[in-house]
Amino acid sequence: MKEDTIAAIATANAMGAVSMIRISGPESLTAVSHLTGKDLTEAKGYTIHYGLIHDGEEAVDQVLINVYRAPRSYTGEDSVEICCHGGLYITRRVLSLVLGEAGIRMAEHGEFTERAFLNGKMDLAQAESVNDLIRAEDENNARSALHALEGSVKKVLDPLCEELTQMIANIEVNIDYPEYDDVHQLTKEEILPAGHRFLKEIHTLIETAKASIEIKEGIDTVILGRPNVGKSSLLNALLKEDKAIVTDVAGTTRDLVEGRVRLGGITLNLIDTAGIHESNDKVEQIGIQRSLKALEKASLVIVVLDGSEDLTEEDEELLKMTENRQRIVVYNKKDIAHTEHALSVSAVNGDIQCLIDEIGKMYEKGLIAVKQDTLNNERQIGLAMQAEKSMQDAVNALEEGQELDLITIDLEDAWHDLREIMGEGSREDLLDEIFSRFCLGK
Repeated sequence: MKEDTIAAIATANAMGAVSMIRISGPESLTAVSHLTGKDLTEAKGYTIHYGLIHDGEEAVDQVLINVYRAPRSYTGEDSVEICCHGGLYITRRVLSLVLGEAGIRMAEHGEFTERAFLNGKMDLAQAESVNDLIRAEDENNARSALHALEGSVKKVLDPLCEELTQMIANIEVNIDYPEYDDVHQLTKEEILPAGHRFLKEIHTLIETAKASIEIKEGIDTVILGRPNVGKSSLLNALLKEDKAIVTDVAGTTRDLVEGRVRLGGITLNLIDTAGIHESNDKVEQIGIQRSLKALEKASLVIVVLDGSEDLTEEDEELLKMTENRQRIVVYNKKDIAHTEHALSVSAVNGDIQCLIDEIGKMYEKGLIAVKQDTLNNERQIGLAMQAEKSMQDAVNALEEGQELDLITIDLEDAWHDLREIMGEGSREDLLDEIFSRFCLGK
């Protein structure tokens, strides 16, 4: 445990019925005892006490004091929560009195959760999920964060770590105790299937996590097309508001127009772009260049074509430009078109349900993934990808005829990467894990 005591306002910095000031550290109860004139230093954990906060002889506020004893607290330390009336002035004054006590300082961002991690109350993935839960803007994000807080990341990683530990342990025993008849002599023909199985499992985990994160963070979507095909009308129809200016004049949109819309369980981060075409207008050229840059970063491209006209060379060029991208080709202006195409809409009339349905089909796997226990951010995915690479290196080495003892470094690297996701994984931990499994009597 850390030696100092910290405090901070734990509720929103706004007017409300009740505010809470959280204190954690060895001097928590001593400080509150001094402020209330009540001796709480021997108070039992999980008890609530009524008191008056004093500034010298002056009573400042009536409060309720929640007492938590180490290690059964959020941080794993002795902790106190002062519930005071929620006026901004009162809350700040109580905090200033708390901070005025000897040895108590203002907590840094995330320090209470950091102490919970350092004191073994949660792993690193759980600590990250606390912030995710606070920032969740929808059901998908909240559900995922809550699952992670309950240990879902550890749940999906433990079987992979177990497979690695078993492989490393068997190889180490073969190396260190080759003379014992009761030790099975491992061969690469036995390790290789395990390696391939691990690669398949971790690849599935990574792809599931990527799909889940894309759904949770929103899909960066660019609406692309030549001038006057109805891109801005489509943006407005999706957003259900007049976000972009719509006229009959080609080239009305000269810069990027952005919006965010939720379609069922899918969030689109929409960008309406300037019409892609040859132009001598300097301002329009800048807009077109910005459109092309937005296209490079987009996860989804909606190519809008004019369903009332034949395809032009500019249309063909756009289709060619996006053929290797994840895209949806939609024909607009079906209200005046002579023929209806496979995916036809009338953006100006708000008739776009078939496009919404198509987006739902495209991201159906992502909607399933977001409900599964998986990794929750880019840091975790990056470490999992490093583990995948280390195992691939080990498998490649074995297939090239390398001896088993030469791949243990790659296997250990993979193990460390996975444990690092949870903020664990020293070499001593690995050795303890390996040799605690064997009782060779030596």
